[in-house]
Amino acid sequence: MAQTGTAGPASIATGPVTITEVVQSALRDYPQIHVSQEEFNASVANIRLARTAYLPRVDGLAQVNRATRNNIFGTLLPQNTIPSISGPVIGSNNGGSVWGSATGLLVSWQPFDFGLRHANVKAARAAKDKADASVQRSQLEVTTAAADAYLTLIAAKQIEKSAAAAVDNWDVLLRTIHALSSAQLRPGADESRIEAELAMARTQLVYARQADESGRATLVKFLSRTGDINTSLDTGRLLSELPPGGDEEVPFQTADHPVMAEQRANVAQSAAQLRATERSWVPQFNVEGAAYARGSGAEVDGHRLPGANGLAPTVQNYAAGVNITFPFMDFASIHAREAAQAATLRANQANEQLADKALQEQFAKAQAALRAAREVAANTPIEVKSAHMAFDQAKARYQAGLVPIDDLAQAQRLVVQAEIDDSIARLNVWRALLQFDAARGNIQPFLQAVNK
Repeated sequence: MAQTGTAGPASIATGPVTITEVVQSALRDYPQIHVSQEEFNASVANIRLARTAYLPRVDGLAQVNRATRNNIFGTLLPQNTIPSISGPVIGSNNGGSVWGSATGLLVSWQPFDFGLRHANVKAARAAKDKADASVQRSQLEVTTAAADAYLTLIAAKQIEKSAAAAVDNWDVLLRTIHALSSAQLRPGADESRIEAELAMARTQLVYARQADESGRATLVKFLSRTGDINTSLDTGRLLSELPPGGDEEVPFQTADHPVMAEQRANVAQSAAQLRATERSWVPQFNVEGAAYARGSGAEVDGHRLPGANGLAPTVQNYAAGVNITFPFMDFASIHAREAAQAATLRANQANEQLADKALQEQFAKAQAALRAAREVAANTPIEVKSAHMAFDQAKARYQAGLVPIDDLAQAQRLVVQAEIDDSIARLNVWRALLQFDAARGNIQPFLQAVNK
């Protein structure tokens, strides 16, 4: 069951930001979590509200008035406009008024209702279960997004670092070509070609810095730190080691996923609401008891009493009995409500099946992505080594005049791409593992692997 906690004050930035800090901060302070928690609290209160229907109703009244006493024979249809009058017909029709007063207490209670109140309580409980499942889903979504934002920013920093190294490499190569061109050993067009490659590398560095700033802006919204947002990130083993394997082949059970729990609760709520609607067209039995007193400033023959007579109730009565009512013509509207609620139930059942298929698809894709990321991480060191060897050979052959500048530029681009791929290959395995555990419905195994 989800509980609402009071968020503590934002902490002052001290030391590098860790992925655990980001996840805990998002879980504690992110507004989406608070929204779902307060909706859960509202659903708990609604259960208490539904249970109040079992309590008797007690109404009290006290009244003082000044009115005429003219009465006639006849009938009035039920209405809420003309005040009622009691007493004999005395044949008067004048404006003389007297004091009147009344006080009373009415107790009403339904001893049974053919299961309507019980059905309403069950519907409220089902709504609470749905809200609880929504809290769990929100927590999974927010913590996954926070962890992914952390990994995305690390990846952006690595790409920026590689892009800066590429600019340096192209600059070194440009100076080499410039020396050869100045010595008339190579045409000036070769130097222009490398200058173009350097300009493109600088453009890529600008984009990499933009990605870094965008990633930082995304990460900040999950943090409660009030200090410098440019604090460094604690990468730990994310860039140097691969996560342990072995869990990728464990069968996936969608029943344990928060999304499926929410869908099941949604179906249960619709079913409970349908049962409550089906029990709406029944007689209502009310046991009622009343005690009251009245006072009047007029005699039975119509004579008015002087002074404050009538301001205090002087005549008492009580009554007790059973009141039975049945809304005969409500069957049409209730039948229509039942049809609508039954359709809603079937739609929610179909959504449950759809969610199951979507989770299976998401898990299969995450599993494939994790396998591919591990294979890529195993291959990138070979890619880097081969690219550097190819570049050294192309550079030597170019300096010997055996190949054109295009071959050397292509070899340099291969080195740049290989270093970028290798810089984020291991990190991409961690990112794939995060999505894999999120597809299972629990990212705690991922966090435990990071913190080992």
